[in-house]
Amino acid sequence: MKYFFFFFIIILFLTNCTLERVVRHHGVHFLDKKHTKLEVSESNLNDVKKLLGPPSTENAFNNDIWVYIERKTTVSDIKTLGRKKLIVNNVLILEFDKRGMLINKKFYDKNNLNKLEIAKNETTTIGKKKQFLESIMQTLNRKINDPRGVKSAR
Repeated sequence: MKYFFFFFIIILFLTNCTLERVVRHHGVHFLDKKHTKLEVSESNLNDVKKLLGPPSTENAFNNDIWVYIERKTTVSDIKTLGRKKLIVNNVLILEFDKRGMLINKKFYDKNNLNKLEIAKNETTTIGKKKQFLESIMQTLNRKINDPRGVKSAR
């Protein structure tokens, strides 16, 4: 009976193990195939929502640009200590006109994303640091000159 119980436990563990890797998927499934059904100047917002669903992100400055993302990862071999391996990384950027018609479509896969150049220029904030420091210094100066706030109440 003791061996039967031990054998049962081993069989239970072995049947729950799989040899297939677990693939984690994020975003729209099969984006590479679905984007071919969208045609510039023929598809509209409703067609896109019906086919792909709501966008992953919308442009913060212009709501007429939608971005869809598909990403698949899996755990790599034991020799790489279980790091995640990127299988699929697709990005679809759709641009619409004011009437909701598709006017531009760009699709990037894992290889195209590596070839994109990122601008090295930095945008500087004009006067924000100066304004922030000036407001702090003015507040401190006011509190030093009038700690109880009597002069400003007059």
